[in-house]
Amino acid sequence: MAAPWEDVLRDTPAIREAAAVAVDAALLEGVLMRTEGEPNASDVVNYAPFTLLPSAVPRALFEQAYAVQQDFNLLVDAISQNKEFLERTLASTIKVDDFTAQLFRIHTQVLEEGLAQSVFLGINRSDYMFDRGPDGAAALRQIEINTIAASFAGLTSHTLPVYQRVLKVLGKSKEASHLLPNNPAKGLALGIAKAWELYGSPSAVVMFLVEAVQRNIFDQRCVENELWNRNIRVIRRRFRDVFAKGCLGEGRRLYMDGQEVAVVYYREGYVPKNYDQQNWEARLLLERSRAVKCPDIATQLAGTKKVQQELSRPGTLESLLPGRAEAVARIRATFAGLYSLDMGTEGDKIAATAIADPDRFVLKPQREGGGNNLYGEELRQVLEKIKDSPERTSYILMDKIKPQPAPNYLLRAHSPLRLSECISELGIFGVYVRQGKEMVMNTAPGHLLRTKAVEHADGGVAAGVAVLDTPYLV
Repeated sequence: MAAPWEDVLRDTPAIREAAAVAVDAALLEGVLMRTEGEPNASDVVNYAPFTLLPSAVPRALFEQAYAVQQDFNLLVDAISQNKEFLERTLASTIKVDDFTAQLFRIHTQVLEEGLAQSVFLGINRSDYMFDRGPDGAAALRQIEINTIAASFAGLTSHTLPVYQRVLKVLGKSKEASHLLPNNPAKGLALGIAKAWELYGSPSAVVMFLVEAVQRNIFDQRCVENELWNRNIRVIRRRFRDVFAKGCLGEGRRLYMDGQEVAVVYYREGYVPKNYDQQNWEARLLLERSRAVKCPDIATQLAGTKKVQQELSRPGTLESLLPGRAEAVARIRATFAGLYSLDMGTEGDKIAATAIADPDRFVLKPQREGGGNNLYGEELRQVLEKIKDSPERTSYILMDKIKPQPAPNYLLRAHSPLRLSECISELGIFGVYVRQGKEMVMNTAPGHLLRTKAVEHADGGVAAGVAVLDTPYLV
Protein backbone atom coordinates (compact mmCIF):
# COMPACT_ATOMS: atom_id res chain seq x y z
CA MET A 1 0.00 0.00 0.00
CA ALA A 2 2.98 2.28 -0.58
CA ALA A 3 2.71 5.71 -2.19
CA PRO A 4 4.90 6.30 -5.26
CA TRP A 5 7.51 8.50 -3.62
CA GLU A 6 9.50 6.02 -1.58
CA ASP A 7 12.46 6.92 -3.81
CA VAL A 8 12.66 10.51 -2.51
CA LEU A 9 11.94 9.94 1.19
CA ARG A 10 15.63 9.65 2.07
CA ASP A 11 16.94 12.23 -0.43
CA THR A 12 17.81 14.79 2.25
CA PRO A 13 18.54 17.85 0.07
CA ALA A 14 15.35 17.36 -1.98
CA ILE A 15 13.27 16.79 1.15
CA ARG A 16 14.66 19.92 2.84
CA GLU A 17 13.82 22.01 -0.22
CA ALA A 18 10.33 20.49 -0.43
CA ALA A 19 9.71 21.15 3.28
CA ALA A 20 10.64 24.82 2.91
CA VAL A 21 8.28 25.12 -0.07
CA ALA A 22 5.55 23.25 1.83
CA VAL A 23 5.62 25.59 4.83
CA ASP A 24 5.45 28.69 2.64
CA ALA A 25 2.65 27.13 0.58
CA ALA A 26 0.66 26.35 3.77
CA LEU A 27 1.00 29.96 4.88
CA LEU A 28 0.00 31.21 1.42
CA GLU A 29 -3.08 28.95 1.33
CA GLY A 30 -4.26 29.87 4.83
CA VAL A 31 -3.57 26.53 6.57
CA LEU A 32 -3.18 28.44 9.83
CA MET A 33 -3.54 28.19 13.59
CA ARG A 34 -2.96 30.69 16.34
CA THR A 35 0.04 30.01 18.56
CA GLU A 36 0.06 28.38 21.99
CA GLY A 37 1.59 31.53 23.42
CA GLU A 38 -1.13 33.81 22.01
CA PRO A 39 -4.15 31.51 21.53
CA ASN A 40 -6.65 34.37 21.18
CA ALA A 41 -4.61 36.73 19.00
CA SER A 42 -4.39 36.62 15.22
CA ASP A 43 -1.43 39.01 14.93
CA VAL A 44 0.95 36.09 15.58
CA VAL A 45 0.00 32.89 13.74
CA ASN A 46 1.75 29.85 12.31
CA TYR A 47 0.94 27.04 9.95
CA ALA A 48 -1.17 24.16 11.23
CA PRO A 49 0.96 21.00 11.44
CA PHE A 50 0.79 18.72 8.39
CA THR A 51 2.57 15.87 6.64
CA LEU A 52 5.12 16.71 3.98
CA LEU A 53 3.73 14.07 1.61
CA PRO A 54 0.22 12.68 1.03
CA SER A 55 -0.38 9.30 2.67
CA ALA A 56 -1.43 6.23 0.72
CA VAL A 57 -5.05 5.18 1.31
CA PRO A 58 -6.61 2.04 -0.26
CA ARG A 59 -9.08 3.26 -2.91
CA ALA A 60 -11.65 0.57 -2.10
CA LEU A 61 -11.71 1.47 1.61
CA PHE A 62 -11.89 5.20 0.85
CA GLU A 63 -14.88 4.61 -1.42
CA GLN A 64 -16.48 2.34 1.20
CA ALA A 65 -16.20 5.11 3.81
CA TYR A 66 -17.93 7.60 1.52
CA ALA A 67 -20.61 5.10 0.49
CA VAL A 68 -21.73 4.50 4.09
CA GLN A 69 -21.76 8.12 5.29
CA GLN A 70 -25.33 8.92 4.27
CA ASP A 71 -26.40 5.75 6.10
CA PHE A 72 -24.63 7.01 9.23
CA ASN A 73 -26.39 10.38 8.84
CA LEU A 74 -29.76 8.59 8.80
CA LEU A 75 -28.73 6.45 11.78
CA VAL A 76 -27.63 9.40 13.94
CA ASP A 77 -30.86 11.22 13.09
CA ALA A 78 -32.96 8.14 13.93
CA ILE A 79 -31.21 7.71 17.31
CA SER A 80 -31.75 11.38 18.16
CA GLN A 81 -35.52 10.93 17.71
CA ASN A 82 -35.71 7.73 19.78
CA LYS A 83 -36.01 8.75 23.44
CA GLU A 84 -36.63 5.17 24.60
CA PHE A 85 -33.46 3.90 22.92
CA LEU A 86 -31.33 6.69 24.41
CA GLU A 87 -32.87 6.20 27.84
CA ARG A 88 -32.34 2.45 27.83
CA THR A 89 -28.83 2.61 26.36
CA LEU A 90 -27.53 5.34 28.67
CA ALA A 91 -29.28 4.13 31.84
CA SER A 92 -26.15 2.66 33.42
CA THR A 93 -23.87 5.46 32.16
CA ILE A 94 -25.87 8.36 33.61
CA LYS A 95 -25.66 6.77 37.07
CA VAL A 96 -21.87 7.17 37.11
CA ASP A 97 -21.07 9.88 34.55
CA ASP A 98 -22.28 13.31 35.71
CA PHE A 99 -21.64 14.97 32.37
CA THR A 100 -23.76 12.53 30.35
CA ALA A 101 -26.39 12.63 33.10
CA GLN A 102 -26.66 16.42 32.91
CA LEU A 103 -27.00 16.32 29.12
CA PHE A 104 -29.71 13.70 29.50
CA ARG A 105 -31.57 15.77 32.12
CA ILE A 106 -31.74 18.71 29.72
CA HIS A 107 -32.86 16.37 26.91
CA THR A 108 -35.69 15.04 29.10
CA GLN A 109 -36.74 18.49 30.27
CA VAL A 110 -36.93 19.84 26.70
CA LEU A 111 -39.02 16.87 25.53
CA GLU A 112 -41.42 17.24 28.47
CA GLU A 113 -41.88 20.90 27.67
CA GLY A 114 -42.37 20.11 23.97
CA LEU A 115 -39.85 20.81 21.21
CA ALA A 116 -39.99 24.32 19.78
CA GLN A 117 -37.42 23.34 17.15
CA SER A 118 -38.81 21.94 13.88
CA VAL A 119 -35.71 22.05 11.65
CA PHE A 120 -32.78 19.79 12.58
CA LEU A 121 -29.20 20.09 11.32
CA GLY A 122 -26.59 17.40 11.75
CA ILE A 123 -22.89 17.92 11.05
CA ASN A 124 -20.90 14.86 11.98
CA ARG A 125 -17.64 13.14 11.10
CA SER A 126 -17.21 9.39 11.08
CA ASP A 127 -13.58 8.41 11.76
CA TYR A 128 -11.90 5.22 10.55
CA MET A 129 -8.59 3.41 10.57
CA PHE A 130 -7.37 0.70 8.22
CA ASP A 131 -7.02 -2.51 10.22
CA ARG A 132 -4.43 -4.96 8.94
CA GLY A 133 -5.65 -8.54 9.24
CA PRO A 134 -3.51 -11.67 9.74
CA ASP A 135 -3.41 -12.10 5.94
CA GLY A 136 -2.09 -8.54 5.49
CA ALA A 137 -5.32 -7.28 3.89
CA ALA A 138 -6.67 -3.96 5.18
CA ALA A 139 -10.25 -3.45 6.41
CA LEU A 140 -12.14 -0.24 7.18
CA ARG A 141 -12.91 0.01 10.90
CA GLN A 142 -14.87 2.83 12.52
CA ILE A 143 -13.17 4.45 15.51
CA GLU A 144 -16.02 6.78 16.45
CA ILE A 145 -18.58 9.20 15.10
CA ASN A 146 -18.32 12.83 16.22
CA THR A 147 -21.73 14.51 16.40
CA ILE A 148 -20.64 17.82 17.98
CA ALA A 149 -17.92 20.30 16.96
CA ALA A 150 -16.43 17.99 14.29
CA SER A 151 -13.45 20.11 13.28
CA PHE A 152 -10.91 20.72 10.50
CA ALA A 153 -13.38 20.85 7.58
CA GLY A 154 -12.06 24.37 7.04
CA LEU A 155 -8.31 23.85 7.06
CA THR A 156 -8.40 20.57 5.15
CA SER A 157 -10.27 22.41 2.37
CA HIS A 158 -7.08 24.47 1.84
CA THR A 159 -4.42 21.74 1.87
CA LEU A 160 -4.73 20.37 -1.68
CA PRO A 161 -2.65 23.12 -3.39
CA VAL A 162 0.06 22.64 -0.74
CA TYR A 163 0.48 18.94 -1.57
CA GLN A 164 0.29 19.58 -5.30
CA ARG A 165 3.12 22.11 -4.98
CA VAL A 166 5.28 19.73 -2.92
CA LEU A 167 4.85 16.84 -5.35
CA LYS A 168 5.72 19.06 -8.30
CA VAL A 169 8.89 20.27 -6.54
CA LEU A 170 9.81 16.60 -6.04
CA GLY A 171 9.27 15.82 -9.73
CA LYS A 172 5.93 14.07 -9.20
CA SER A 173 3.64 16.23 -11.36
CA LYS A 174 1.65 13.26 -12.64
CA GLU A 175 0.93 12.12 -9.08
CA ALA A 176 0.03 15.69 -8.08
CA SER A 177 -2.73 15.68 -10.73
CA HIS A 178 -4.27 12.55 -9.16
CA LEU A 179 -4.94 14.15 -5.75
CA LEU A 180 -8.64 14.51 -4.99
CA PRO A 181 -10.45 17.85 -4.75
CA ASN A 182 -11.91 18.28 -1.26
CA ASN A 183 -13.97 21.15 0.15
CA PRO A 184 -15.96 20.02 3.20
CA ALA A 185 -16.10 23.62 4.50
CA LYS A 186 -18.41 24.51 1.63
CA GLY A 187 -20.55 21.44 2.37
CA LEU A 188 -20.89 22.32 6.06
CA ALA A 189 -21.85 25.87 5.13
CA LEU A 190 -24.47 24.61 2.66
CA GLY A 191 -26.06 22.58 5.47
CA ILE A 192 -26.08 25.56 7.84
CA ALA A 193 -27.45 27.79 5.06
CA LYS A 194 -30.27 25.33 4.29
CA ALA A 195 -31.23 25.16 8.00
CA TRP A 196 -31.14 28.99 8.18
CA GLU A 197 -33.35 29.22 5.08
CA LEU A 198 -35.90 26.71 6.44
CA TYR A 199 -36.02 28.54 9.77
CA GLY A 200 -37.70 31.24 7.72
CA SER A 201 -36.50 34.56 9.11
CA PRO A 202 -34.24 36.40 6.60
CA SER A 203 -32.97 38.89 9.20
CA ALA A 204 -31.95 36.17 11.71
CA VAL A 205 -28.28 35.33 12.30
CA VAL A 206 -26.19 32.18 12.63
CA MET A 207 -24.41 31.99 15.99
CA PHE A 208 -21.14 30.09 16.33
CA LEU A 209 -20.87 29.04 19.97
CA VAL A 210 -17.12 29.10 20.65
CA GLU A 211 -14.60 28.26 23.35
CA ALA A 212 -12.65 30.68 25.53
CA VAL A 213 -9.37 29.60 23.88
CA GLN A 214 -9.65 29.77 20.10
CA ARG A 215 -6.40 28.57 18.56
CA ASN A 216 -8.32 26.88 15.75
CA ILE A 217 -10.30 29.98 14.74
CA PHE A 218 -9.24 29.89 11.07
CA ASP A 219 -10.80 26.46 10.64
CA GLN A 220 -14.10 27.98 11.80
CA ARG A 221 -13.62 31.16 9.74
CA CYS A 222 -13.51 29.06 6.55
CA VAL A 223 -17.08 27.90 7.19
CA GLU A 224 -18.08 31.34 8.44
CA ASN A 225 -16.80 33.04 5.27
CA GLU A 226 -18.83 30.66 3.10
CA LEU A 227 -21.93 31.86 4.98
CA TRP A 228 -21.04 35.54 4.65
CA ASN A 229 -20.60 34.92 0.90
CA ARG A 230 -24.25 33.83 0.90
CA ASN A 231 -25.22 37.04 2.75
CA ILE A 232 -25.95 35.12 5.95
CA ARG A 233 -24.88 37.11 9.00
CA VAL A 234 -22.67 35.26 11.51
CA ILE A 235 -21.97 36.17 15.13
CA ARG A 236 -19.54 34.46 17.52
CA ARG A 237 -20.50 34.09 21.19
CA ARG A 238 -19.58 32.06 24.26
CA PHE A 239 -21.83 30.33 26.77
CA ARG A 240 -21.26 33.17 29.22
CA ASP A 241 -22.60 35.64 26.62
CA VAL A 242 -25.73 33.51 26.19
CA PHE A 243 -26.21 33.45 29.96
CA ALA A 244 -25.77 37.22 30.24
CA LYS A 245 -27.59 38.44 27.12
CA GLY A 246 -29.61 35.57 25.62
CA CYS A 247 -33.38 35.42 26.00
CA LEU A 248 -36.44 33.73 24.54
CA GLY A 249 -39.16 35.77 22.87
CA GLU A 250 -42.54 34.91 21.40
CA GLY A 251 -42.72 31.32 20.14
CA ARG A 252 -39.49 30.64 22.05
CA ARG A 253 -37.47 32.48 19.44
CA LEU A 254 -33.88 32.97 20.60
CA TYR A 255 -32.42 36.48 20.79
CA MET A 256 -28.81 37.49 21.41
CA ASP A 257 -28.09 41.20 21.91
CA GLY A 258 -31.50 41.87 20.35
CA GLN A 259 -30.75 39.80 17.21
CA GLU A 260 -32.87 36.75 16.40
CA VAL A 261 -30.77 33.57 16.09
CA ALA A 262 -31.80 31.03 13.44
CA VAL A 263 -28.97 28.49 13.87
CA VAL A 264 -26.66 27.74 16.81
CA TYR A 265 -23.53 25.94 15.57
CA TYR A 266 -21.66 24.44 18.53
CA ARG A 267 -17.87 24.50 18.41
CA GLU A 268 -17.72 23.84 22.13
CA GLY A 269 -19.82 22.14 24.78
CA TYR A 270 -18.51 18.62 24.22
CA VAL A 271 -16.43 18.08 27.40
CA PRO A 272 -17.16 18.69 31.12
CA LYS A 273 -14.62 21.51 31.42
CA ASN A 274 -16.79 23.58 29.02
CA TYR A 275 -19.46 23.86 31.72
CA ASP A 276 -20.06 25.58 35.03
CA GLN A 277 -23.51 26.20 36.50
CA GLN A 278 -24.06 29.32 34.37
CA ASN A 279 -23.02 27.48 31.20
CA TRP A 280 -25.44 24.64 31.93
CA GLU A 281 -28.21 27.22 32.32
CA ALA A 282 -27.18 28.80 29.00
CA ARG A 283 -27.24 25.37 27.34
CA LEU A 284 -30.77 24.77 28.66
CA LEU A 285 -31.90 28.15 27.30
CA LEU A 286 -30.50 27.29 23.87
CA GLU A 287 -32.09 23.83 23.87
CA ARG A 288 -35.51 25.22 24.83
CA SER A 289 -35.43 27.69 21.95
CA ARG A 290 -36.87 27.40 18.45
CA ALA A 291 -33.38 27.97 16.94
CA VAL A 292 -31.84 25.13 14.95
CA LYS A 293 -29.15 23.63 17.18
CA CYS A 294 -26.22 21.86 15.54
CA PRO A 295 -26.32 19.53 17.29
CA ASP A 296 -29.44 19.48 19.41
CA ILE A 297 -28.76 17.73 22.69
CA ALA A 298 -30.31 14.42 21.57
CA THR A 299 -27.87 14.29 18.64
CA GLN A 300 -24.96 14.97 20.99
CA LEU A 301 -26.11 12.00 23.11
CA ALA A 302 -26.31 9.88 19.94
CA GLY A 303 -22.55 10.32 19.58
CA THR A 304 -21.65 8.86 22.98
CA LYS A 305 -19.37 5.82 23.14
CA LYS A 306 -22.04 3.81 24.97
CA VAL A 307 -24.43 4.31 22.04
CA GLN A 308 -21.63 3.25 19.66
CA GLN A 309 -21.18 0.03 21.63
CA GLU A 310 -24.93 -0.67 21.77
CA LEU A 311 -25.22 -0.30 17.99
CA SER A 312 -22.95 -3.34 17.57
CA ARG A 313 -25.44 -5.64 19.34
CA PRO A 314 -27.39 -7.98 17.02
CA GLY A 315 -30.72 -6.50 15.96
CA THR A 316 -30.07 -2.93 17.18
CA LEU A 317 -29.40 -1.40 13.76
CA GLU A 318 -32.42 -3.19 12.29
CA SER A 319 -34.68 -1.72 14.97
CA LEU A 320 -33.38 1.83 14.37
CA LEU A 321 -33.40 1.63 10.55
CA PRO A 322 -36.36 -0.65 9.75
CA GLY A 323 -36.63 -1.70 6.12
CA ARG A 324 -33.09 -0.54 5.29
CA ALA A 325 -31.26 -3.86 5.14
CA GLU A 326 -28.58 -2.64 2.71
CA ALA A 327 -27.78 0.43 4.84
CA VAL A 328 -27.58 -1.79 7.94
CA ALA A 329 -25.15 -4.13 6.15
CA ARG A 330 -22.94 -1.22 5.01
CA ILE A 331 -22.83 0.23 8.54
CA ARG A 332 -22.16 -3.10 10.25
CA ALA A 333 -19.29 -3.86 7.87
CA THR A 334 -17.34 -0.93 9.39
CA PHE A 335 -17.66 -1.97 13.05
CA ALA A 336 -14.73 -3.11 15.14
CA GLY A 337 -15.42 -5.38 18.11
CA LEU A 338 -17.21 -3.34 20.81
CA TYR A 339 -17.92 -4.56 24.32
CA SER A 340 -20.08 -3.45 27.23
CA LEU A 341 -18.68 -3.05 30.74
CA ASP A 342 -22.15 -2.99 32.35
CA MET A 343 -22.42 -4.71 35.72
CA GLY A 344 -23.13 -8.43 35.37
CA THR A 345 -21.59 -11.59 33.97
CA GLU A 346 -20.97 -10.24 30.47
CA GLY A 347 -19.19 -7.13 31.78
CA ASP A 348 -17.20 -9.16 34.34
CA LYS A 349 -15.98 -11.52 31.65
CA ILE A 350 -14.81 -8.86 29.19
CA ALA A 351 -13.15 -6.83 31.97
CA ALA A 352 -11.17 -9.92 33.06
CA THR A 353 -10.19 -10.62 29.42
CA ALA A 354 -8.91 -7.05 28.96
CA ILE A 355 -6.95 -7.09 32.23
CA ALA A 356 -5.28 -10.34 31.14
CA ASP A 357 -4.51 -9.10 27.60
CA PRO A 358 -4.65 -5.27 27.60
CA ASP A 359 -2.85 -4.84 24.25
CA ARG A 360 -5.88 -6.32 22.46
CA PHE A 361 -8.18 -3.45 23.48
CA VAL A 362 -8.79 0.28 23.82
CA LEU A 363 -10.69 1.60 26.87
CA LYS A 364 -12.92 4.52 25.81
CA PRO A 365 -14.70 6.92 28.17
CA GLN A 366 -17.86 8.89 27.23
CA ARG A 367 -15.90 11.83 25.84
CA GLU A 368 -15.46 13.65 22.53
CA GLY A 369 -12.10 14.86 21.31
CA GLY A 370 -8.68 13.19 21.24
CA GLY A 371 -6.52 12.26 24.19
CA ASN A 372 -9.06 10.44 26.37
CA ASN A 373 -8.59 6.77 25.45
CA LEU A 374 -6.50 4.33 27.48
CA TYR A 375 -4.15 1.65 26.16
CA GLY A 376 -1.85 -1.13 27.36
CA GLU A 377 -0.59 -0.98 30.93
CA GLU A 378 -2.60 2.18 31.70
CA LEU A 379 -5.77 0.42 30.54
CA ARG A 380 -4.96 -2.58 32.74
CA GLN A 381 -4.34 -0.44 35.84
CA VAL A 382 -7.57 1.54 35.45
CA LEU A 383 -9.69 -1.57 34.81
CA GLU A 384 -8.05 -3.36 37.75
CA LYS A 385 -9.06 -0.45 39.96
CA ILE A 386 -12.70 -0.15 38.77
CA LYS A 387 -13.49 -3.75 37.72
CA ASP A 388 -15.90 -4.33 40.62
CA SER A 389 -17.33 -0.81 40.67
CA PRO A 390 -20.27 0.67 38.72
CA GLU A 391 -17.73 3.30 37.60
CA ARG A 392 -16.66 0.86 34.89
CA THR A 393 -20.00 1.44 33.10
CA SER A 394 -18.82 4.94 32.14
CA TYR A 395 -16.40 3.21 29.70
CA ILE A 396 -16.64 0.80 26.78
CA LEU A 397 -14.00 -1.55 25.38
CA MET A 398 -13.10 -1.76 21.71
CA ASP A 399 -10.77 -4.06 19.81
CA LYS A 400 -7.48 -2.29 19.15
CA ILE A 401 -6.99 -1.46 15.47
CA LYS A 402 -3.60 -2.45 14.02
CA PRO A 403 -2.89 -0.33 10.91
CA GLN A 404 0.17 -0.70 8.66
CA PRO A 405 2.66 2.12 9.41
CA ALA A 406 4.24 4.09 6.57
CA PRO A 407 7.15 6.58 6.54
CA ASN A 408 6.46 10.33 6.29
CA TYR A 409 7.68 13.67 7.59
CA LEU A 410 5.51 15.56 10.10
CA LEU A 411 5.95 19.32 9.69
CA ARG A 412 5.49 21.29 12.93
CA ALA A 413 6.65 24.78 13.72
CA HIS A 414 10.00 24.87 15.58
CA SER A 415 10.46 21.08 15.23
CA PRO A 416 13.34 19.31 13.47
CA LEU A 417 12.67 17.61 10.15
CA ARG A 418 12.84 13.84 10.65
CA LEU A 419 11.39 10.73 9.07
CA SER A 420 8.75 9.00 11.22
CA GLU A 421 6.78 5.79 10.97
CA CYS A 422 3.17 6.97 10.81
CA ILE A 423 -0.43 5.78 10.90
CA SER A 424 -3.46 7.62 9.52
CA GLU A 425 -7.12 8.11 10.41
CA LEU A 426 -9.71 8.94 7.76
CA GLY A 427 -12.76 11.03 8.65
CA ILE A 428 -15.77 11.50 6.37
CA PHE A 429 -17.95 14.54 7.02
CA GLY A 430 -21.71 14.08 6.98
CA VAL A 431 -24.31 16.85 6.74
CA TYR A 432 -28.07 16.42 6.91
CA VAL A 433 -31.09 18.68 7.39
CA ARG A 434 -34.51 17.44 8.46
CA GLN A 435 -37.68 19.51 8.55
CA GLY A 436 -40.33 17.79 10.66
CA LYS A 437 -40.18 14.19 9.39
CA GLU A 438 -38.81 15.04 5.93
CA MET A 439 -35.09 14.67 5.21
CA VAL A 440 -34.32 17.59 2.89
CA MET A 441 -30.53 17.21 2.70
CA ASN A 442 -28.25 14.20 3.25
CA THR A 443 -24.68 14.54 1.99
CA ALA A 444 -21.06 13.48 2.51
CA PRO A 445 -19.36 16.73 1.47
CA GLY A 446 -15.72 15.91 2.10
CA HIS A 447 -13.04 14.12 4.07
CA LEU A 448 -10.23 14.68 6.56
CA LEU A 449 -7.06 12.63 6.80
CA ARG A 450 -4.98 12.97 9.97
CA THR A 451 -1.65 11.28 10.56
CA LYS A 452 0.54 10.75 13.62
CA ALA A 453 3.75 8.98 14.54
CA VAL A 454 3.23 5.41 15.76
CA GLU A 455 4.56 6.20 19.26
CA HIS A 456 1.47 8.34 19.96
CA ALA A 457 -1.45 6.08 20.85
CA ASP A 458 -4.16 8.73 21.06
CA GLY A 459 -4.98 12.32 20.20
CA GLY A 460 -5.91 14.53 17.27
CA VAL A 461 -4.60 17.71 15.62
CA ALA A 462 -6.12 20.01 18.24
CA ALA A 463 -4.51 17.88 20.96
CA GLY A 464 -1.11 18.47 19.33
CA VAL A 465 -0.49 14.84 18.33
CA ALA A 466 -1.89 14.25 14.82
CA VAL A 467 -1.24 16.47 11.81
CA LEU A 468 -3.25 17.27 8.69
CA ASP A 469 -2.75 15.08 5.65
CA THR A 470 -4.41 14.31 2.32
CA PRO A 471 -5.07 10.88 0.81
CA TYR A 472 -3.30 9.47 -2.24
CA LEU A 473 -5.51 6.62 -3.43
CA VAL A 474 -3.74 3.36 -4.29
